[in-house]
Amino acid sequence: MRKKIIEMRGIVKSYYLGTSNELEILHGLDLDVYEGEFLSIVGASGSGKSTLMNILGALDRPTQGTYFLDHLPMENVKDDGLSKIRNKKIGFVFQTFNLIPRSTALKNVALPMLYGGKSRSERTRRATELLKLVEMNDRFHHRPNELSGGQKQRVAIARAMANDPAIILADEPTGALDTHTGRLVMDIFHRLHQEQGKTIILITHNTELALETQRTIKLRDGSIVENHMNGQNQLEGCYESV
Repeated sequence: MRKKIIEMRGIVKSYYLGTSNELEILHGLDLDVYEGEFLSIVGASGSGKSTLMNILGALDRPTQGTYFLDHLPMENVKDDGLSKIRNKKIGFVFQTFNLIPRSTALKNVALPMLYGGKSRSERTRRATELLKLVEMNDRFHHRPNELSGGQKQRVAIARAMANDPAIILADEPTGALDTHTGRLVMDIFHRLHQEQGKTIILITHNTELALETQRTIKLRDGSIVENHMNGQNQLEGCYESV
């Protein structure tokens, strides 16, 4: 029986609070994510995917509702605590890579561990290990401008794994890549899920990629309109009763 690692109830996100043009983006979402699950959140532009991702990743707070991350009520966590949670519990992979231009692949991967208090030798050892995991062992000392899009994304995935997070949050990770390179990146996510048991949340507009995951959540206009298992990818007998 797998436990819930994320539990959201009644999540509302509004902007311009109290004004005549107040805008509600998310309309009372309920969402559970289970430990070790590979989940996709799909929707068209403007559906609320990015807003939900920011709340899931503790980059933003909901206007209303409750969010428990690994049984911790997030509304009770102060801003500096959110930074620590992002560093320790969540690994981020973005469409635009977000690598530091003047740093090598090795230093980009090692950086989150610096904030996590790891020693220099430990940072180097772990970064080396992770770059080998994503098959970038011949690019340790290359800077981002010396790497292809797919290579940058593999470095970004290695960086996301630096502090061994419980959750990997991937926002359109193949969106800037060609089909072949996107396939390589998805294969890495599958390996991390299958071999290391990582909980992976894939934010995408690509329904074909979503079908590769175990479960798909579909957003439309800030509401969940579908929540279904995907074919043979079901997690058999692992869900808590809700």
